[in-house]
Amino acid sequence: MSRRVTSGSVSVIMRSKNSAWVIGQALSGLFSQHRRDFELLLVDSGSTDSTLDIARRFPCRVIQIAATEYFPGAVLNKAIQQARGDILVFQNSDVVPLAPNALELLLAPLETGKADATFARQLPRPEAHTWVRRDYAQAFPSQGVPPSWMVYSLPFAAMKRAAWERHPFYEDAWGSEDTEWGHWARQNDVVARYVPEALVMHSHNYTLRQLYGRRFIEGEADAFILRDTVSIPTFLRRVCRSWARDAGAHLVAGDLLGLMLSLPRRWVYHWAYLRGHSLGERRKRTGSKDSSIGQRVVLDRG
Repeated sequence: MSRRVTSGSVSVIMRSKNSAWVIGQALSGLFSQHRRDFELLLVDSGSTDSTLDIARRFPCRVIQIAATEYFPGAVLNKAIQQARGDILVFQNSDVVPLAPNALELLLAPLETGKADATFARQLPRPEAHTWVRRDYAQAFPSQGVPPSWMVYSLPFAAMKRAAWERHPFYEDAWGSEDTEWGHWARQNDVVARYVPEALVMHSHNYTLRQLYGRRFIEGEADAFILRDTVSIPTFLRRVCRSWARDAGAHLVAGDLLGLMLSLPRRWVYHWAYLRGHSLGERRKRTGSKDSSIGQRVVLDRG
């Protein structure tokens, strides 16, 4: 059962690395919100561009760590320990609030006792590829509830500190700390509510190399979270199904180049997931606590 939060103290935690191309927009959007009663903690993992110079134009506390020290769950847990708020807000440095009431809408279910955690609707950037647009439309509908597999998404999200204290972000695998937390919430009568009215802009046009890294760590993490197995036949079925859906979306959009690239893209997408999942299954069998392989796979690919 959710309880009303009355103290009103809010901490925003933002993670960054070489975000100079967008962090100014993200911070301008944050500091243009109707709600301004928050502190901002910026955790930067080794930016070499002007990210920190831009960030320091805004009131914030900066925590700097080396890129090799960046393990999402552990970094978030340490940042939260330094935060003062009873409500924790998470905004990625490449997420831009699209309206001045986005934060207000995100916080309302927490402050009225209707939820323990919330997450916003993410709209793709104008330059997003067709398949990215299709995936985002499915994951973040304009109304109602998201699909069952979308349990929580941190790029713009909030939770009560009390909820985090019950279950800090997991550190078993390098990524998907939000997905693991959302599954835990669902299994423990903790309410994580989707707020489609809270609009932000966030998407990536990953290269195949970057896509491999992202999907590898998601596969590794799912082996710990879902405790399932993935086989070659499963991989092949997923490639065929997702390619068929992509083909339809590209044809409707008249995107012939995207249509030509959709099969190799989905092959990489699911192959990386399979490889990462295999690593996760092996780590579970052997009891390995080493999540550095996933870290190297994703960081080496940018």
